[in-house]
Amino acid sequence: MGVKKKKETQVTSLTVCHQDLETLKSLADVEGKNLASLLLHCVQLTDGVSQIRYVKQIVPLLEKANKNGTCDPTIRSCLDILAGIYLSLNLKNPLKKVLASSLNGLPEFFLIEATQSFTSRLQEELNTSTDLYSYRRVIDNISSCMENFDLGRSSVNNLLENVLHFLQKSLIEISEENRKLAGNHIVQTQLMNDLLVSIRVSVMLVQKVQGFQRLHLKNSPIWQSMCGLLSMFTNFLSDDGLLQTIQSTSGLAVILFIKAMFHPPEKIPDLISSVLLRSVDPTSAPEWLLSCCKSLCCADVPPSALLFLCQGTLTMLDWQEGRMGPSGEALLLNTVHVLFTLSSQIKESTLEMFLSRILASWTNSAIQVLDSSSPSLKDSLNGNADVVRRLLDYVYTHWEHPLDALRHQTKIIFRNILQMHQLTVEESGSDLSADRFIFELTESLLRLEWHSKGKYTCLGCLVDFMGVDHILALAKTIPLQILEVMGDQSLVPYASDLLETMFKNHKSRLKSQAAASTWIDEWHKTWVSPLLRVLCEGSLDQKSYVTDYYLPKLLNCNPESLSHMVKILQTSADAKTGSYDSRGALGALMACLRTARAHGHLQSATDAWRDLVSSARIKQGLIHQHCQVRIDTLGLLCESNRSTEIVSTEEMRWIQFFITYNLNSQSPGVRQQICSLLKKLFCRIQESSQVLYKLEQSKSKHEPGNESTRQHPSVSLQQYKNFMSSICNSLFEALFPGSSYPTRFSALTILGSIAEVFPVPEGRVQTVYQLSHDIDAGRFQTLMECLTGTFEEVKILAFDLLMKLPKTFVQFQGSVKLQGLFQAALELSTSTKPYDCVTASYLLNFLIWQNALPSSLSAYLKTQRVACGDGDKSAAVVESNTLIVIKCLLEKLEEEVSRAENSLLQAAASFPMYGRVHCITGALRKLPLNSLQLVSEWRPVVEKLLVTSYRLSAVVSPVIQSSSPEGLIPNDTDAESASRLHRILNEIQPRDTNDYFSRAKTLKECGSFDLEDLSASVPNIDTSAEIKGKEGKTCDVTAQMVLVCCWRSMKEVALLLGSLCQLLPMRSVPESLDGWLTVEQVKEIGDYFKQHLLQSRHRGAFELAYTGFVKLTEILNRCPNVSLQKLPEEWLLSVLEEIKCCDPSSKLCATRRSAGIPFYIQALLASEPKKGKMDLLKITMKELISLAGPTDGSQSTVPKVHALNILRALFRDTRLGEIIIPYVADGTKAAILGFTSPVWAVRNSSTLLFSTLITRIFGVKRGKDELSKKNRMTGSEFFSRFPELYPFLLKQLETVANTVDSDTGELNRHPSMFLLLLVLGRLYPSPMDGTCSALSMAPFIPFIMRCGHSPVYRSREMAARALVPFVMMDEIPNTIQTLLAKLPDCTDQCFRQNHIHGTLLQVFHLLQAFSDSKYRMNTYFQQELADVAVCTKAKLWLAKRQNPCLVTRAVYIDILFLLTCCLDKLSKGNQPVLEHLGFWEEIRRIISGSELITGFPYTYTVPGLPQYLQSLTKLAIAAVWAVAAQAGEQNRDVPISFSQLLESSFPEVRLLTLEALLERFSTAASALGEKGLPPLLWNMGGTFLTLVLKENHPECLCKILKILHCLDPSEWLPQTEHRVHLSPKEFLIWTMDIASHERSEIQSEALRLTSKVIAHHMQTCDETRDLVAPNLQQWVQLVVSSCGDHLPTESRLAAAEVLASTAPFFLTNPQPILGLQDTLALWKCVLTLLQSEEQVIREAATGTVMTAMSQENTRRSTEFAFCQVDASSALDLALAVLCDLLQQWDQLTSGLPVLLGWLLGEGEDLMACEESAHQVEEDYPFEKTEINFWAETLIFVKYLYKHLFRLLSESSWRPVSPEMLHHLQRTASEQCHLLSQLFRVLPPTAEFLKTAELTRLRIWEERTLACLRLLALLEGKEGEDTLVLRALDSPAAANQLTLPRTETAC
Repeated sequence: MGVKKKKETQVTSLTVCHQDLETLKSLADVEGKNLASLLLHCVQLTDGVSQIRYVKQIVPLLEKANKNGTCDPTIRSCLDILAGIYLSLNLKNPLKKVLASSLNGLPEFFLIEATQSFTSRLQEELNTSTDLYSYRRVIDNISSCMENFDLGRSSVNNLLENVLHFLQKSLIEISEENRKLAGNHIVQTQLMNDLLVSIRVSVMLVQKVQGFQRLHLKNSPIWQSMCGLLSMFTNFLSDDGLLQTIQSTSGLAVILFIKAMFHPPEKIPDLISSVLLRSVDPTSAPEWLLSCCKSLCCADVPPSALLFLCQGTLTMLDWQEGRMGPSGEALLLNTVHVLFTLSSQIKESTLEMFLSRILASWTNSAIQVLDSSSPSLKDSLNGNADVVRRLLDYVYTHWEHPLDALRHQTKIIFRNILQMHQLTVEESGSDLSADRFIFELTESLLRLEWHSKGKYTCLGCLVDFMGVDHILALAKTIPLQILEVMGDQSLVPYASDLLETMFKNHKSRLKSQAAASTWIDEWHKTWVSPLLRVLCEGSLDQKSYVTDYYLPKLLNCNPESLSHMVKILQTSADAKTGSYDSRGALGALMACLRTARAHGHLQSATDAWRDLVSSARIKQGLIHQHCQVRIDTLGLLCESNRSTEIVSTEEMRWIQFFITYNLNSQSPGVRQQICSLLKKLFCRIQESSQVLYKLEQSKSKHEPGNESTRQHPSVSLQQYKNFMSSICNSLFEALFPGSSYPTRFSALTILGSIAEVFPVPEGRVQTVYQLSHDIDAGRFQTLMECLTGTFEEVKILAFDLLMKLPKTFVQFQGSVKLQGLFQAALELSTSTKPYDCVTASYLLNFLIWQNALPSSLSAYLKTQRVACGDGDKSAAVVESNTLIVIKCLLEKLEEEVSRAENSLLQAAASFPMYGRVHCITGALRKLPLNSLQLVSEWRPVVEKLLVTSYRLSAVVSPVIQSSSPEGLIPNDTDAESASRLHRILNEIQPRDTNDYFSRAKTLKECGSFDLEDLSASVPNIDTSAEIKGKEGKTCDVTAQMVLVCCWRSMKEVALLLGSLCQLLPMRSVPESLDGWLTVEQVKEIGDYFKQHLLQSRHRGAFELAYTGFVKLTEILNRCPNVSLQKLPEEWLLSVLEEIKCCDPSSKLCATRRSAGIPFYIQALLASEPKKGKMDLLKITMKELISLAGPTDGSQSTVPKVHALNILRALFRDTRLGEIIIPYVADGTKAAILGFTSPVWAVRNSSTLLFSTLITRIFGVKRGKDELSKKNRMTGSEFFSRFPELYPFLLKQLETVANTVDSDTGELNRHPSMFLLLLVLGRLYPSPMDGTCSALSMAPFIPFIMRCGHSPVYRSREMAARALVPFVMMDEIPNTIQTLLAKLPDCTDQCFRQNHIHGTLLQVFHLLQAFSDSKYRMNTYFQQELADVAVCTKAKLWLAKRQNPCLVTRAVYIDILFLLTCCLDKLSKGNQPVLEHLGFWEEIRRIISGSELITGFPYTYTVPGLPQYLQSLTKLAIAAVWAVAAQAGEQNRDVPISFSQLLESSFPEVRLLTLEALLERFSTAASALGEKGLPPLLWNMGGTFLTLVLKENHPECLCKILKILHCLDPSEWLPQTEHRVHLSPKEFLIWTMDIASHERSEIQSEALRLTSKVIAHHMQTCDETRDLVAPNLQQWVQLVVSSCGDHLPTESRLAAAEVLASTAPFFLTNPQPILGLQDTLALWKCVLTLLQSEEQVIREAATGTVMTAMSQENTRRSTEFAFCQVDASSALDLALAVLCDLLQQWDQLTSGLPVLLGWLLGEGEDLMACEESAHQVEEDYPFEKTEINFWAETLIFVKYLYKHLFRLLSESSWRPVSPEMLHHLQRTASEQCHLLSQLFRVLPPTAEFLKTAELTRLRIWEERTLACLRLLALLEGKEGEDTLVLRALDSPAAANQLTLPRTETAC
């Protein structure tokens, strides 16, 4: 937010040759006043900026000389030198433009002389420039002469013939050189750039030079040059080896040259039309045209050439006002028809981009012509014309294109179409608002789904064109519709832009039409009311996006709306406080205020807010349960549109309050926002402090005594300093032992921001705060310890912060400590825990950069440090330190590699080598390798690094390259290292190479194979060393340890080699001194990567080898050395050949998705320069598509598998982007055809490729819906992008459909059918699709219908889903009726159930789509559904027993159910349509005759029985509800009762019935339903009581328990004796038994029910309360046992809900019902759940605290009663309420020991905890234990200590019996003694070497000290002023939430 310094312009100074310099010296006068003196003085300067001032004095000096009327030789010579200076300057040098601008004002008297001088100099340039690589300078000079420079243009005009000849010669030679150097990308890029500039200069020459009137003179030199240039441009136009920009510019040049050379001009349009239409008549065309443009006059013109000719036609011809007449109009229409043809042929994305721009350009030209065009052209271009229709088709097809630029062009085209239509109807005088074309266009756009991005753009254009009233008249609710879409991030920018366009247009129209006071109400109703509704009730994403995108635009449009919004939100903030998943009105209020302030609509924080929002609401927002409310409230405090706005004292207090409770956020997004907002606040403090410093200085000078009006600046500055110190104190205190990762991340990020915003002051700059002033030895040590965490992000933040501190802080570490740090780093670098080596790397880098290495290491540096200046001193020290460390690490690594060569198992157990390599790489990456000075010492180190890396790789590669590297060592107790390693090497021999499939067949034939046969090829490795760990203990080496050692070693070697290639300069020859790596070394590195990428089997190894290899290939492609530059191409061709040849000796991996092979090829292709022609990609794709395609049976399938796997990787690679799209069609064909292969591996790879292609075509799946419209495409868009797939898919589908169900009864599965239907199912017809499209989707429909006859169930289902998108919505009813008519009658003798099933599925899915459509409330919809119902009745036999197939019966019943639902919705539950049709009567008959009534003769072995049961039950339930709805008609009989359904022996029936009943009961219980329960459901409690004891199906039992929980216990509990022969007490005991022993979901529901029953008893009379009192302790134990961290989420969630519901009875009751121990046990459960790692549980537990705070007797304990708070603050509040309750209950004497026990951690054995933790770490280094990453023990201790301290300090109470606390005193003392012993046995650098143990001990220490101090306070041994914990806040400072009880926020 600081003011950025303006970048100084660098100007290269001008110079002259020695001869010109001597001339100037000889001509300069003594006084120095003539032009020669001026120029001499100018050229002697070395500063270009100063020279500009002299250049500007040239013309004024010449104007003075002009008065004499003479041009003396001095001036003539000076003008000649000036010409030389101008031509010598670089094109981009500002001096060149200044000189041209000055000489444009040259007096007329000197023009002739100056022109001669410039002509002479330019002639000299043209004649002397013979070197190919010097042509560019001359071409640039020609260009600059014609660009706004009169003298230059005249000179070029004089030399036109020479210039043209030069340009022709340069083009010929440059293009020839480019052909010769094919493959040298760097040189070719420069040459092509020169070629492009030459063509552009040629075009400029024809456009700007006035010498072309002589062109009619044939055979003149100029004419010959023009013909030669035209011929070359024509060749360039068709040369695909050139860049497309060259071809595009050549297209412009061809049309321009034809225009300049052809006479008469009026026939030019006809000539160009014939060229574009490829109909040039050789007899009438000029000879020069046929000669120069021969390739353009034939029929085979490439599409790209035609495209660029169209571009040239539209750009180079004059379209203004129809100057070309009728032939020009014909050319215009011909051009667009050619473009339409090309749009169906072009597939390449760059050409598509060109086409869209050219079409947009065509619409601009059409608008120009229409201003004065003929009526026939207007008829051809109005809205109903064919051209406009095809333009709209293009827009609709491409408005969802992946390229943003192309989508933008569709917007331009659409806007121009509207303008074209307006121009065509202007003369008729018709009203555009009533225009049929506009009306239909608007309606069709509004009918589209909102997921279409193009809809927003086009509607925005319509609003600009017609006004928003036109849209609002057709769709009044459109603002709300658009806001509802804004939950989808991909649509948000489009939706917000459209809304902005609409509300701005609406505002301007309302203001112009209505009175000033009335328009605002209507505007608010239309735009603000929907916004507030979304902000209060919308989804989280929706509210966030609306706040970020829409709200700022609305306020910017009408700032006065803020007060209106705040007024509404303030009134509802109390009622809608929000929750963890809803922000409520308070959240909406904070979002509005934050946005308003950030955009400058709130002028002052403190002044304006007092009227808008109270301080209490701010504090509520800062700890609100919903994270976004907290963020918005913080943003309100931190953000301001003025960066120098003073931060008020109140704001500072709020920020401090916020930081106390919000650092431990699990959400990365929330953490990032908190840190970002606080950084903005710090920037405000820094910048406003600068203003305050200036004010302080001015006040001290001018107004020393005037401080009464405002606070003195010095006071504000001191407040700033105190505030920043306080913030830093809080942040460092947050880095206590055991603090969570989120807390550490937040604290360190904020500290880093402080260090960045408040830098060390330089010069006279003052800074209000410096972080270094608040860092002492303890805090420095804390930052060092942050390097030891397991999360690398924390290490990075801590390291960066340490680097920002002054180097003097190292003085906190003594020399012994530094030596210990270095030794610790070396030890950590060989740890078996991977994160330890990362810690070692950061430690070593810290010691290197702080120059804190032990002096004993200096022997590693042979050369003395080079002499250097002060500026280079630190760099030299860092370099020498890095060299020392790397040498030391390398020496140890060499020793370890030698030992590993003897015993890999020993290495894996004791010294895994990857840590050393990681540290070396880390040290190198921090070093500026382009400016090193100790080159002579670095070179041997680099060579040794390479050799050692290869040795290390050779040791571990056998494991990584094995067939199955993930489990090579059996977990047994055999300690004989030699035999085990021998067995491993036997097991890991690769068996999945090219002969994989043939060997698989061999293995199938024999029963087993002997490992001894394999061992013959493995050398015997003799080693007898016992495998010991680092501390000498024998350890069991697991397969995981070996694998981790090996793959991480490979990973680190790959990253090291990649870094070496990327960072180190290369030597062109071995003897040169300009680089470090030789060409041979680079090739060796490349071969290493090739070997391991192509042979490794472990994904971790080859993925990271790929990372290093990518770095190498990127360097090689930019390398000037041609042999290195061509290496990627050689490697690529080599591996492609190896894949093709299928040599059995090849070691390529044929399984594991080809392992590293795809990565290898991906790296080679992805690094290819994207601006080139991508030749390697084209070669590769051609080969791979060929290999992946159909092959005859004689060829091996392995190459095909490789090809399919590689294609998959390439299509997934986002770096290839749109470049890969032209190959999608071929890839899809290969995948579909490969799926039919008899070889499993081919089918598997084809499936993976197909999945990738679906994602590449339709986008990444963003929802659970497999066929979501976000991941679909209209048929026209799909087939226009991939036209080759249209005939292919149609032909494949036809083949499948024709043979899907043969008459012979032979089963033909057609594997490809699934993929075909999957693709087709993702297409849908759009209302915008053209009617006459050649790519119509209609031909697919009959084939898809026939696919429904497949004998495969899944295929029939897929066919039904695929059919839906192909049928237009208004055609669905007719299609359904047609399908129903095809079904057989009950009298038919021969029919196939598969056919019936497929047809019924299609009917069902079509009907479902129709019922979900937006037309469902239309009269048309009702009538069509009624017709479908009539057709359905005709085939009702299919739903009855006459149909023997249960599967088809079930689908038909589903159709009936769907029909009843649709027609019931239309009639709003009264069923007039259904009754009129007699539909319910038929359904009753079906149910009455079904097996639900008569019983089931089936068993579960009958196919389709479960499905049939479910369908029949759903229909029966619908029938029951229908009768229940007719409550007034008593004569109606229920076809079946709920009791009958619930007594069914089939769980499917019971479960569906229970789900339906549960929905009704839960709706009634939550009072959400408009009506109560129907009489049918009254008094059903007894039924459920009976069922709950009988039910043995878990899911059904769970539903019954839920239903009983929903019912009022007073209704059913008295019936227990009668129904289940249990007393209420016995029933309670039974539910508790269920909650104790059943599975978790039943446990949870039983616990909820038990708790509700107990709560019911507590509310009733004393007798029933006493009845259950003996069982309360069992219930408490049940709740306590449900809160353990090891339990499922559902159990703990149930416990939290139970605690919340029973809190008024058991937690906060003024007269406690439970005993104190049980009550405190329940409170401990609340505190435990508040510290759960899962947010949903914490939020549920927070509900308990909020309930507890809101009771009559507790609401004064805090100021947050009735408020929604987050878990962090709820923990503090809960303890405050508990302590207050202990006082109210007068239970301090009994309760205090319990709370002190919590503080001490009583119940946890310190020694046992340490031993178990140590055992897990030593024996199972890779085991993941249950760890809570959110809970922070010391935070709980801090809050508890704080409240106990306050409680004991405020009360005069003292324990009556001190001996009651004796047990705690003794326990704490023993624990303290044990801790001191454990601390003594730790090593000196335990914080690095024994981090976990030290952290645990420190936590225990803090708990023990806290307890001892409180005990001492109780005994009067310690004063209050010393009660401060070492790692905790002081109680007074931490007392944030417990303000005086008289102050309440709500």
